[in-house]
Amino acid sequence: MEIRHLKIMVEIIRLGSFTKAAESLHITQPTISKLIRNLEDELGSPVFVREGKQVKLTAAGEAIMRYADSILQQFDQLTTEINDLTYLNSGSVHIGIPPMAGASFFPKVIKQFHESYPGISMRVVEDGARRIEESVADGTLDAGVVLWPIDTGVFEYYRLAEDRMMVIVHPKHRLAERTHVELAELAHESFILFVRGFALHDRIIAECRSRGFEPRIVHESSQWDFIGEMVAVDLGIAMLPHTICQGMEPGKVRMIELVNPRIPWELVMAWRREGYLSLAARTWISFVQKRIQGNDLLK
Repeated sequence: MEIRHLKIMVEIIRLGSFTKAAESLHITQPTISKLIRNLEDELGSPVFVREGKQVKLTAAGEAIMRYADSILQQFDQLTTEINDLTYLNSGSVHIGIPPMAGASFFPKVIKQFHESYPGISMRVVEDGARRIEESVADGTLDAGVVLWPIDTGVFEYYRLAEDRMMVIVHPKHRLAERTHVELAELAHESFILFVRGFALHDRIIAECRSRGFEPRIVHESSQWDFIGEMVAVDLGIAMLPHTICQGMEPGKVRMIELVNPRIPWELVMAWRREGYLSLAARTWISFVQKRIQGNDLLK
């Protein structure tokens, strides 16, 4: 029995016809009939029986079909992996990176990766960590930078960077001279948040609710620098990672440490535990990990 026999049987059952299966596989109908007869001779048993215009499986055919899909899937994965090993420089990798993740780090690493593997094409999607996590989980992306915690039953990962959330306010805000503030003290403030789909959007709302209040959200944005500018014109307050806040002009906003609770901001590189991961994707994951060691992603 050969792989082509399984492919032919699957197509015949899927389409219900030798003729349609031949058209789908771009071979002649007599060729398909001959290959099926050869298989039946090898097995010593028919695999198909005709009932009028219908084609049905025999007991032997049903036994084969119980394993056909998994065998073909494994064969496809094996073929892909062998091709990867032979033609690494013709692969591709799809990754997701949130706007706040290593604005100076990742462009440099992507450039170095292209120089090392010029034949590998790369598609970079910039989106919120929550959407990136969902896209990695469903296989749309090979890997992505997401916000910890994640489901370790679904993902493999390694740590990229760790930071903490700060509150930024207008220089004339009532809290502007404070060095730290508790979340409960912000119950009556106007919040500027990231849009839905960003992990911080849901996390900040959840933390506010845990302190007994619903945040009054007046604006949302997908860009941290635009959020900073809205705070600078006194449209509300915002919460951003400490490293991002450090890059803002002190004359335009004030940075205050958030305590009780401290909201951590930890980034990890994540990819699926299950399913085949191409050699190009695995090479990218390893490439980043080697360059993050001894370096600070957030510099």
